[in-house]
Amino acid sequence: MFKKDLKPESFKDVETIIGESIKVKGNFNGNGNIIIDGFLEGSLKTKGNVFIGPKAKISGSVEAQEIIINGEISGNLSVKDYLAVGETAKITGDIECGRISVDTGAIINGKCQMGKYSPAEKAVEADNE
Repeated sequence: MFKKDLKPESFKDVETIIGESIKVKGNFNGNGNIIIDGFLEGSLKTKGNVFIGPKAKISGSVEAQEIIINGEISGNLSVKDYLAVGETAKITGDIECGRISVDTGAIINGKCQMGKYSPAEKAVEADNE
């Protein structure tokens, strides 16, 4: 869904968009792809992918298949596959992911555990869903 330039490839597969002027309090659970450009106070969990824009601010944990971060997150991240951290990203919290890339300029304050989700674990999880 995402290009390597850390921008969403298209909006046709996106289920939810939280725009720049939107402030949301609450926990989100879903299956689709999500774009956040505004403010979220609460946890976010989806089986899809998450794109976090450069002006976005999240206070809470985020769990997804893939995440691209260009904004700020204060909370833990659990990424089943790929995490891309852009140069404007600021993460305060622990990270668990399968793979990660970090651009120069990004700030990460927390522990990072990579490779937690091996291909075998992904196959077992997919069978159980």
